[in-house]
Amino acid sequence: MNPELADVVVIGAGQAGLSAAYHLRRRGLDFAVLDAEKGPGGAWRHRWKSLRMGTVNGISDLPGIAKPDVDPAEASSEFLARYFGTYEAELRLPIHRPVKVRAVSREDHNPAGRLRITTSAGAWSAKAVINATGTWTRPFWPIYPGQSSFRGRQLHVADYVSADEFRGRHVIVVGGGISAVGLLDEISRVTSTSWFTRREPVWRDEPFDAKAGHDAVALVEERVRQGLPPQSVVSVTGLIWTPALRAAKERGVLERQPMFTAIEPDGVRRADGSFLAADAILWATGFRAELEHLAPLHLRGPGGGIAMEGTRVAAEPRVHLVGYGPSSSTIGANRAGRAAVAALLELPGMATAAETVTWG
Repeated sequence: MNPELADVVVIGAGQAGLSAAYHLRRRGLDFAVLDAEKGPGGAWRHRWKSLRMGTVNGISDLPGIAKPDVDPAEASSEFLARYFGTYEAELRLPIHRPVKVRAVSREDHNPAGRLRITTSAGAWSAKAVINATGTWTRPFWPIYPGQSSFRGRQLHVADYVSADEFRGRHVIVVGGGISAVGLLDEISRVTSTSWFTRREPVWRDEPFDAKAGHDAVALVEERVRQGLPPQSVVSVTGLIWTPALRAAKERGVLERQPMFTAIEPDGVRRADGSFLAADAILWATGFRAELEHLAPLHLRGPGGGIAMEGTRVAAEPRVHLVGYGPSSSTIGANRAGRAAVAALLELPGMATAAETVTWG
């Protein structure tokens, strides 16, 4: 069967993918968006119900259509799935779902040739690919001695539903990021908790202004420019105090302990050699970029990451990564979508193709 043809294929329909789609439509390019989810919302579809719009970190509007009035009490998963779905419909974006992309490869050795996108629903052929698959589908689980012997429950943040399922149990939360402290606050309201991190958390007392945000993104951007795996933005910004977290500190919830040395059937062995009994371990240990389908292109360098020039892969100008590294925030994703499309118009024949299609 012959592949479907497009100038550009966007992989993923979260914030970054929709931003890219908006600018592709605006520039008049022929494109398709392939999304593995069953409906709109990207990773937000899977966020725990207790994550409300009043407490979620700032959500940027999608380009062109502002989000509607926000009810602070509404679950973020419901609000954002509805907002994204309305956005897709109003702009009549060509989104195909559920379609799982299995591999992206070169059709020939011509650097100006086409890319083959193999999926669960047939193949596509495109002049370029904008990858916007995010991280949610690749939760990171550290390995510790004795992990498989634990008789309690182990779960990653990606599997978290609500604090109520832990009522009456002692829960260990592992991780030093925003999700870890937020869930510590939430779970500690219904049961006892302990907090472990590899490094001492860094708290930020001063306001997080535009300059601080720019500086943080620049540090992450420099890593990906060098071909190193990207760090999370919070790893360079530190944790920001909120009223809820200050209250949690007053309750003694944020008493961090050095990382345990081993897991035993009924708990963990602390760094000082003492034993702590536990019923559950919640791994708030972050995510990795979902890029396995790009493996046939051999984009990773000796440093383990992918060398980038803006959103463009340095070794393969037909491939752009948005929502990756410095553009992993919602504001960054919007900017990356616009930048990727502008850069793609520099590819041979792409600008000519854009001129023949009208804005819909």
